[in-house]
Amino acid sequence: MKAQTQSILFIITLLLMTIQTSTSQDFVPNYDENKIPPYELPELLVCQDGSVVKTAKDWTEKRRPEVFALFEEHVFGKTPAKTFPLDSDVETDNDALGGKAIRKQVTLYPFGKQAGYKIELLVYLPKNAKAPVPVFVGLNFKGNHTINADPDIRVSDSWLAEMKRKGEAPNVDESRGASSSRWAVDAILDRGYGLATVYYYDIDPDYDDGFQNGIQPYFYPSKDYKLKPNEWGSIGAWSWGLSRVMDYFERDAQINEKQVALLGHSRLGKTSLWGGASDERFALVISNDSGCGGAALSRRRFGETVGRINRAFPHWFNDNFNQYNENEDALPVDQHMLIALIAPRPVYVASAQDDRWADPKGEFTSAKFAGQVYELFGKKGVGVEEQPSVNHPVGDDIRYHIRTGKHDVTDYDWQQYLNFADRHFGK
Repeated sequence: MKAQTQSILFIITLLLMTIQTSTSQDFVPNYDENKIPPYELPELLVCQDGSVVKTAKDWTEKRRPEVFALFEEHVFGKTPAKTFPLDSDVETDNDALGGKAIRKQVTLYPFGKQAGYKIELLVYLPKNAKAPVPVFVGLNFKGNHTINADPDIRVSDSWLAEMKRKGEAPNVDESRGASSSRWAVDAILDRGYGLATVYYYDIDPDYDDGFQNGIQPYFYPSKDYKLKPNEWGSIGAWSWGLSRVMDYFERDAQINEKQVALLGHSRLGKTSLWGGASDERFALVISNDSGCGGAALSRRRFGETVGRINRAFPHWFNDNFNQYNENEDALPVDQHMLIALIAPRPVYVASAQDDRWADPKGEFTSAKFAGQVYELFGKKGVGVEEQPSVNHPVGDDIRYHIRTGKHDVTDYDWQQYLNFADRHFGK
């Protein structure tokens, strides 16, 4: 009898695993606008008590806290309020990149030096700047040493650990500068801006490890602690790490901490939006091809969907977000509300023509509807009703473009972001 019961349980387990696997592998995205289901967006300017938001004060003091709390509870999770001392060590080269840049390699100790946990921050500043400079900051996917061929960029321990975990030989020389096409270092410096970046695995590894190998355990009451359904996932952790970078900027006399532009691509574009909403010290926010869970409206169910992203990347969001798998209409927020949380600070949303997975039209529509909040502050949104043609940016305080090409960050994108920063930072 016991053996029979075990056999039945084994069969049930296999069936459940098969269902879960097929659900992920058999997902067929919708790329047909005619098959977008009817949907109604949550009211952006109606408070939970039914009162209507009519002024910037109404938004700031009443509606914004409500919307932010809804994203915490249902999407990204609540970030712990616990604080730690931030220590840092700085190594500076005043003659980097052939003499055109100052390179700073900053080791951040977000829990104090005695804890030993490190985040490696790479900073380039234009050498001849006569005043504190505005800075673009963003997380990178492949390691600080991949954003430029500079042979003196240090390799982070977390990058070496990830190579070991994947069973790959850590070929540092081959990987140097491998992602340089996404980081227009020379163009940024030539325009008088700095660039700062962190390998995102330094903050939290991008795989489902039960949140045991990044920053989260420092907040746990015990090693066996299990996160509550409304607590943060990796996007929340990455955002927290970016705020620690901002803490450092406030100490560096060569950086204008009042003019920091937060940029992210893909999953890190989702992070830049949540990071910009969570920390209002970021003066300008850029979402590059952020898609589902980022700038694209969830209710459109075009390309990647809530269910698909949660099954493929269960660690990105909080567990409550799983309630809305194939159930987007029940979600009390949508992504136009995330963009609106950044108001009145300028925000740029960018798409790519061939990146249908990220739903370019959904990204545009989200940016358009967020404009309702910007108008309360006397600001201007995208300024058009229909998605613009490729390579024709639109908008003012909310700006948008869709460019030719695929899911990537290109020189064209950077040109627009630099122009946008020039406009809003008064350069």
